[in-house]
Amino acid sequence: MALEEGAFGIDAHLFLKLESLQHAGSFKPRGAFNCILSSTVPESGVIAASGGNHGAAVAYAAHQLRHRAEIFVPTISPRAKVERLRQYGANVNVTGAVYAEALSASKERAAQTGALPVHAYDDPHVLAGQGTLGMELEEQLPQLDSVLIAIGGGGLIGGVAAWYRGRIRVLGVEPENAPTLFKALEAKRPVDVDVSGVAADSLGASRAGELMFPIAQQHVERVVLVTDEQIREAQKLLWQKLQIVAEPGGAAAFAAVLSGRYQPKPGERVGIVICGANADLGSIPG
Repeated sequence: MALEEGAFGIDAHLFLKLESLQHAGSFKPRGAFNCILSSTVPESGVIAASGGNHGAAVAYAAHQLRHRAEIFVPTISPRAKVERLRQYGANVNVTGAVYAEALSASKERAAQTGALPVHAYDDPHVLAGQGTLGMELEEQLPQLDSVLIAIGGGGLIGGVAAWYRGRIRVLGVEPENAPTLFKALEAKRPVDVDVSGVAADSLGASRAGELMFPIAQQHVERVVLVTDEQIREAQKLLWQKLQIVAEPGGAAAFAAVLSGRYQPKPGERVGIVICGANADLGSIPG
């Protein structure tokens, strides 16, 4: 979606990549389908841990491919996301306060059942599937100068950065309350980070993925941090001005430009990934 030049007072050409309109409400089915279709799925089906969006994608893909699905989500997952999992026929377990605890529980369950684990970001098939967004974006906008991508565990930005390999500038966006890749790049290795805030259900991985990290070191220019208030403002304006529903994590990349935390050069052609729409409509700021 191309915005008018100078939209929102920004002297740049802005293009929104509306992954919020994908099946299951986010970019996540790209990786989920690629992982399941690239693997031998046992009779016990697939299993995943998620703040909600990855789980919905795995449940949707499993339903379409006629596999069983069991999804573990933490207690911070919004009710709308949990209900979507159930609508896709998944067996849902709500456990743990954050994603890392749900992931640990899912690993124990997978060892018991033999189900195929579909990791949210630290899996080569998932990483490659998310990278198809980069391939598609380059086909649609071959003259793009830069792209901003919100980061949870890093599967999306890792896949997109691996596709572009420096042909354009790839920038990550994280909440100040969940600076997972930001801290990893500072430490030169993935480290555990405390996460919280309005986008913690989708951008709340407490540790950057091991597979994506060397890609990020080489091909992600930098990570921009935004506040919860800036995310909420972006979420509000996406709805009020463009009638785009975005969850907080889905609005984070837009928040970086809107707030000035990332300032494009005059005339820069900037891609902004709106990565998820799984929000309770009543929670969108008015």
